[in-house]
Amino acid sequence: MASYLRIEPVHGSIEVGHINYSLLLQNSVEGTETMYLMMKNAFEILGNRRYEWKCNNLNSASKKAAFRLGFRFEGVFRQMFVFKGRSRDSAWFSILDKEWLQNKKRFLNYLKKINFDKNFKQIKKL
Repeated sequence: MASYLRIEPVHGSIEVGHINYSLLLQNSVEGTETMYLMMKNAFEILGNRRYEWKCNNLNSASKKAAFRLGFRFEGVFRQMFVFKGRSRDSAWFSILDKEWLQNKKRFLNYLKKINFDKNFKQIKKL
């Protein structure tokens, strides 16, 4: 599951969040392509200027995924939430419209058939 959040058409900003991939989808071509298609839609169809990713600052796997997908780290909002009775600091990441074309090229190169062997294992990483 993944969804758009904080949709702000006036400001041209949209967030991707509530990302919960099963173990089968984590670190998979299909999961990566899903993120690519959501970004493409956010920038090219919906016309956003900014695509955001936020996560618990303690969630190193989520932060690693954001970097892998081309997001840039913007900082930590301290004590942003109280979740399950605990204070949460949130790490903020973004991709801007002016960065989209370069990121799109990375995704398209990654998703080419020639980047996968006969067992559908990637040859070059994203």
